[in-house]
Amino acid sequence: MASPSLPAPDDDDRRGLNIRALAAAAGVSIGTVSRALKNRAGVSDATRQTILALAAELGYDQARLRPGRSLRVLFLLNRAHTARSANPFYPVVLQGVEEVWSEADGLVSFVVLAPADPVERILRRHEAQALIAAGYFEPELLARIRASGLPLAVVDHFDPDCFCINDDNLQGAFAATRHLIAQGRERIAMISGPPTHHSIALRAHGYRKALFEAGRLADPDLEITLDPRLHCEPASQAAMRQLLALPHPPDAVFAYNDETALAAMRACQEAGVAVPRDIAFVGYDDIAAAALATPPLATVRVDKEELGREAARQLLQGRPAAGERLLPVQLVLRESAVASAAVAPAAATMGESAS
Repeated sequence: MASPSLPAPDDDDRRGLNIRALAAAAGVSIGTVSRALKNRAGVSDATRQTILALAAELGYDQARLRPGRSLRVLFLLNRAHTARSANPFYPVVLQGVEEVWSEADGLVSFVVLAPADPVERILRRHEAQALIAAGYFEPELLARIRASGLPLAVVDHFDPDCFCINDDNLQGAFAATRHLIAQGRERIAMISGPPTHHSIALRAHGYRKALFEAGRLADPDLEITLDPRLHCEPASQAAMRQLLALPHPPDAVFAYNDETALAAMRACQEAGVAVPRDIAFVGYDDIAAAALATPPLATVRVDKEELGREAARQLLQGRPAAGERLLPVQLVLRESAVASAAVAPAAATMGESAS
């Protein structure tokens, strides 16, 4: 991946050195430079004097730094992600962004977008200096976001023209399905979401890859896509009832996320199908509710905060170059997919744990 270039200068940085370049030259964070130039607390006198001297030496015009002005990043989420569920994944990603951005003495704003929204006007209104787009965005909507010219990081999605930070969706789904195979489950179903979503398509690929490598033929009757017209709970329960109505129902389910897995488990319990005796479940994401379920849900753990932290770090370093960075995932074994909570051996390519 190419080294990131500096972002396009804003109105205050069109002449001379910008604050990011000054931070890089001083070998400190942008937040440290900002606090030093604004004479705020949290910086030692020695560091402050070093930064001030370097700013003068390199020609940084401190008059351009407005009192109280902070670097602002705008966290963007597609309205489609809020329409179907309470959306427990992206708020944790946002926490990671806020953790890093606050260290840089910056501000984080949050906006939900839809394709018909006036994107350009919204970005101007929020005075964004950098953008983080989290989750799926229609290509046309993402193109309008890119057209703003602002530094951009994409989280949990992929676009070849952007810097993207994702978890290893394919490997996570592969490991989850492989575990169910190793448990002796014969008919492993997958309940999936929209295949247009980058992460969901990779999870479906990982599921099929594990079946193929085990010498099993994929059964189309065992792959169900949620009805997009319904909210997550009823759509997941309807999918599970469809699977249970098959002449040969599944004895295991890999669900593309934990919300779906938990709702499908409830549908099984209501139908008198015991989990995990009659049917095992593995979800994806490791949201907080997974460990609290009855039985606790086995899942693939994603470091959601680190996704946000890494996106923020990249933007603070400058304008990140297009490319993709993958974070490792971990299979977490719980009662829904194992007879006991014994510690599983470490996998060759991803961690497994019991909790």
